[in-house]
Amino acid sequence: MPPPRLCPKLMSFDVFGTLISVRDSSYGAFERILADVGALHLDVKAFWEHWEERNIAHYWEPYRSYRAICELSLAETFDHFGIAGDSRLIDRYFEAFSRFFLYDDVVRTLDHLARDHRLAVVSNIDDDLLALTPLRRDFDLVCTAQRASGYKPDGTLFRYLIEHAGCAKDEILHSGQSQFTDLVGGKPLALTIAWINRRGVSLDASVPRPDFVFPDVHSLIGLVEG
Repeated sequence: MPPPRLCPKLMSFDVFGTLISVRDSSYGAFERILADVGALHLDVKAFWEHWEERNIAHYWEPYRSYRAICELSLAETFDHFGIAGDSRLIDRYFEAFSRFFLYDDVVRTLDHLARDHRLAVVSNIDDDLLALTPLRRDFDLVCTAQRASGYKPDGTLFRYLIEHAGCAKDEILHSGQSQFTDLVGGKPLALTIAWINRRGVSLDASVPRPDFVFPDVHSLIGLVEG
C-alpha cells in the first residue's frame, strides 16, 4: 500500500548524505590526507567510515565546533590505523567543501516542494562550512550545530528545529540519511521522519524505526502530494 498523504507545514532536510553526496565528494580530500602521511595503501573508504564513526561519537559530548570534532576524529583515526600524522591535515577536507556536489534529484525536488511548503535544513555543521557548499539556497529555516550549540544524536539540534519551526511538531516532516544521527536523535522527540536510504544499507536493530523509507528525496513528492 502507498503511504498516506502528509500535509507538513515545514519540511526539514539533513544535508550531508541526503542533499550532498558527501562520501563521493570527500574521498579525494582523504586520499590526499593519506598521501601526505605515506599511507596510500589504506582503503580510503574504510578510513573515512572510521573517521565518521568517531565524529558521531563526539556529537554526544559537550559542544565543540564541527571543525574541532573533525580534527580530533582524524587524530583518533590515525591512531586506529597505526599512522603518524598531523591532525591539522583535516583542512584538506574543509578545503573541498566548495567542490562538493549535490545529488541529481535535489535542486528540482526542492524547487518543487518550495511551492507549497516551507523548507529547512538541519545539519551537524558550522555555519561557515555550510556556506561553502554548493547548496546555495535561501531556506526558510537554517538549523546548524553551531546555532543550537549541540548536535543531532542527543536531540539538541532537533529541539532547536522544533523551537524555531513556527508550527506544531506534528506539522514537521524531517528527512535524513543517517540512522545514528537523524533517527536516533529525532524519533525519541516524536518527530515524523523519512529515512532517505540512498546507499541501501540495513537499519541497525538498535535504531528507532523511521516513519517512511525512500531511496531519494524526489520520492517525497509523492508523500506530500500523492
